[in-house]
Amino acid sequence: MSKSIRLALMAVALAPTLAVAQAAFPTKPIRLIVPYPPAGSTDFVAREVGAKMGEYMGHQVIIDNRPGAGTLLGLQLGAAARPDGYTMTFATSAGLAVNPALGVKMPFDPLRDFMPIGLMVNVPYFIVINPSLPVRNMRELIDYAKTQPGKLNFASPGVGTPNHLGIEMLNQMAGVKFVHVPYKGGAQAITDLVAGQVQLIFSGIPQFSAFTKVGRLRVIAAATTKPTRVAPDVPLVADMFPGFDCNTWFSLVAPTGTPAPVITRLNGEMNRALAEPAVIQRLLDQGVEATPGTPAALRQLIVSETERWRKVIKTAGITPEAAK
Repeated sequence: MSKSIRLALMAVALAPTLAVAQAAFPTKPIRLIVPYPPAGSTDFVAREVGAKMGEYMGHQVIIDNRPGAGTLLGLQLGAAARPDGYTMTFATSAGLAVNPALGVKMPFDPLRDFMPIGLMVNVPYFIVINPSLPVRNMRELIDYAKTQPGKLNFASPGVGTPNHLGIEMLNQMAGVKFVHVPYKGGAQAITDLVAGQVQLIFSGIPQFSAFTKVGRLRVIAAATTKPTRVAPDVPLVADMFPGFDCNTWFSLVAPTGTPAPVITRLNGEMNRALAEPAVIQRLLDQGVEATPGTPAALRQLIVSETERWRKVIKTAGITPEAAK
């Protein structure tokens, strides 16, 4: 018997065993590395979706919060994990697309070292202003900004954040000059916005909703390309500047080398969780919108978002050093 025939027979003999092994996944709890501290929308989404995935698969998804180094610590741990399906990593647009677009030195490559599982949620940003600013919509804002060049301060949680890049993109598309005021996190930025130290910010709902309810802040536009279920009645920046899109998104990835059937299983259970009406509503209550999808769609999103933000960053002259 030739060697090739023997190998073929061995493959046939092993096929049922491999199929059983794949079908049995998982046989133990799965770790989900979250490169953010407990609390906040990132942790909420990870726990909400992870709990449902664990329920469906019959084995718990254990949240492992690993904040540090601007999410690089947790992402590096995820990239270096054993590619057997028992470690997933929670990854956002900042880590997978914005940092690469900035040229930040990272100990991993998002496309080389991770396999996409799928997009989970979109987090829509809104233009929020201090009510002392005499505008109520995008047209009035841009017209007013053109009469006050360099005098309107636009806050962000830091240089190179998606919030900051949205400001630069608006400057470029509208032909205005908002002054970027970076903070070390969103909480202080919102505090100063309420106090009138700055006039505007791009922010997600959880950060500002308590202040808009009592009239201390005002929302004038959503930074999505189409109406969001989070706030469907808010007009869009894109109504005035077609294609304008400034948001962030959360996804799940696995180490490169994870078996394709395992990725398929994880993606299916993630999408199943995101289709549950109760989960959808709880996410909306947190200001995030369930956006289930395929691994291929997430990979394409990473590529397109990296290129989109790279153009904005180059035009604005933002350096990796400034983003530290």
